[in-house]
Amino acid sequence: MTTFGQFFHVTLRTLDIVAARDFYASVLGVNGAGLDVVPLHEAAIARGARPHWLGFVDVGDVEPAAAAFALRGATAMGLKWVNPQGLEAAMMRDPGGALLALAKPPPVPRPGGSGLEVLSYVLHTPDVDTAKKSYSEQFGWRFEPPIQIAGLNLHPFAWHSRGPTIGALVDIANRPEVKPHWLFQVRVAALELAVDAVQAAGGLVASELTLPTGNASPSATTRRARLSP
Repeated sequence: MTTFGQFFHVTLRTLDIVAARDFYASVLGVNGAGLDVVPLHEAAIARGARPHWLGFVDVGDVEPAAAAFALRGATAMGLKWVNPQGLEAAMMRDPGGALLALAKPPPVPRPGGSGLEVLSYVLHTPDVDTAKKSYSEQFGWRFEPPIQIAGLNLHPFAWHSRGPTIGALVDIANRPEVKPHWLFQVRVAALELAVDAVQAAGGLVASELTLPTGNASPSATTRRARLSP
């Protein structure tokens, strides 16, 4: 199945790989060794970056896509790189400041993927109109009319014109305490048990949101590795 124009992988960039794997194994019930976890680069630390999850969007040809995204107001965070598995990627900040990677998937998919099942993708951005324009033009995403949930102004989106809703943009223009970022909401076997595990392992439950479907989706931030920057 094609993933062009979609997030197809997430990587945890952290200061402590062993602790991060142990934490997510206990919270998510996955094999910690199967998670894609890498050290946070020294250059990123020097810029003040904290541990975070990085999402990769399939763009096919990385360099032309990065150039086109830059013309739409994105900022390149370095040159294209290739990992040992053959994944090509270029890290960028979108026009609102959120970090993501434009990428070409490796010839052979990584066994087990990232070890996570991402159910929803949520962009916190200070400029919703610019974000909707840049992502729809760059990747072909379809945006639906905004909805209000728990005081948040959400703009749902789908990967393409006939696809199901897969995520949303959240307007943070009036929330200066929230930095622009992509939040990846992952499946857990039992929400209450996962929340208890977060707290038992030294994490914090930052918020809990009940979606119109009745599914509760908490945003958990940990002291060892953040689920969102």
